[in-house]
Amino acid sequence: MTQLDETLDEKTTPRPDTAKCRQILNGAREVFLSHGYDGASMDQIARTAGVSKGTLYVYFPGKEALFRELILKDRMKQAEALLDCAAGEGNLHDSLTKIGRVFIEQMFNAERLSTIRMVIGAIEKFPEFGVLLYDAGPKKGMETFSRFLEKYVESGELTCPDTELAACQFMDLCSSRIGKRAMFHPGQLPDQDEVNANVESAVRMFLAAYGTDKSKP
Repeated sequence: MTQLDETLDEKTTPRPDTAKCRQILNGAREVFLSHGYDGASMDQIARTAGVSKGTLYVYFPGKEALFRELILKDRMKQAEALLDCAAGEGNLHDSLTKIGRVFIEQMFNAERLSTIRMVIGAIEKFPEFGVLLYDAGPKKGMETFSRFLEKYVESGELTCPDTELAACQFMDLCSSRIGKRAMFHPGQLPDQDEVNANVESAVRMFLAAYGTDKSKP
């Protein structure tokens, strides 16, 4: 078994969030963004993070583990944000609006997009990184959101037969136009007016397709 295999066999949850761990991860992110996965070295990461190599290896056995941790930290934040919204109270229209706005704000910011680009750059050599990116973030978020929608199907406010598909459709509607532009044009992030307009349109279309009279605000 390779070091990467051993790393991927560990629990798919991030390490405890300590100041030293954040310091190392911030340095690693800077190096990976500047040099790509293949061009990065543990020496560079230690220098950039301002720690000794000995300290670096105490926390992470190699750059595979560092890269994995960056993926999990970033993508778990997205899933947790959706979970917080799903736990909130309010009518369906308002809850969808809140979830849509948080999704856009969490997903389409410079740090998240940088992580996605880093993973895409390494995915041909290490497809496992793509699996981690998807499973720890989008998949977990969609499962959480799907469970949220199921409650409204049971109450008769929604009629979607496949709540996971409906969850994906709603997020795609929220990111229409914004997503690809933000991905391929660094710095072209949506402003609040555009986010609000996108989400409002997404909620309206979603409820027109799946809503019932009970879901009207």
